[in-house]
Amino acid sequence: MKSKILVVDDEPKIVEVVRSYLEAEGYAVIEAFNGRDALSLFEREYPALVILDLMLPDIPGEEVCQRLRRTSRVPIIMLTAKAEEEYVVAGFDLGADDYVTKPFSPRQLMARVEALLRRTTAEAIPLSKLLSYNEGDLVIDCDRHEVRKTGQLVALTPIEYKLLLTFAKYPRKVFTRDELVTLVLGADYEGFDRTIDAHVKNLRQKIESDTKDPKYILTVHGIGYQFGGE
Repeated sequence: MKSKILVVDDEPKIVEVVRSYLEAEGYAVIEAFNGRDALSLFEREYPALVILDLMLPDIPGEEVCQRLRRTSRVPIIMLTAKAEEEYVVAGFDLGADDYVTKPFSPRQLMARVEALLRRTTAEAIPLSKLLSYNEGDLVIDCDRHEVRKTGQLVALTPIEYKLLLTFAKYPRKVFTRDELVTLVLGADYEGFDRTIDAHVKNLRQKIESDTKDPKYILTVHGIGYQFGGE
């Protein structure tokens, strides 16, 4: 199962073309035709990547990008007719990861999507380098790749560490098992999605004070898991 992608453009024909190419490659696509809907959908759907037009009818794409960057490191590809260098530089300054000018080749856009997702999903990176939860009960040091529970260093496997960072990156998101498999084990993983349950169980044993009443990795019955750290 591949990632979910949000496509934002006020031209339905462009959205339709991009959607068809993305879906042909196995991606799930959600679409918005203005900035307000894009921000609302992002909060509800937590896409893995955003393709964002700059010329939107209500909120400029630059402002949408800026708002997204306040809370997320989601990869953003700017899609625009503004090809001048000053606009490209301004887009990158606002936090865009890539820039595709109209008219564009859909195949080239797909290649950019694939490359960007490979690069950014290799490791989930939260917005802060030092994350502290429940008054220091659990601390994640992203620079040192260290996790401490009540001040004591916790020995996590690479998968457990990446799983914890994935939750920390999107603290309000409810993850399905398939989403966690893609983000943590990789899009090419072909094992059982229940493998994630085993990693969650092991992670809980290392960071929870009471595994029967977890505070950090919460089970959302019928869906998957959610981070509960505060």
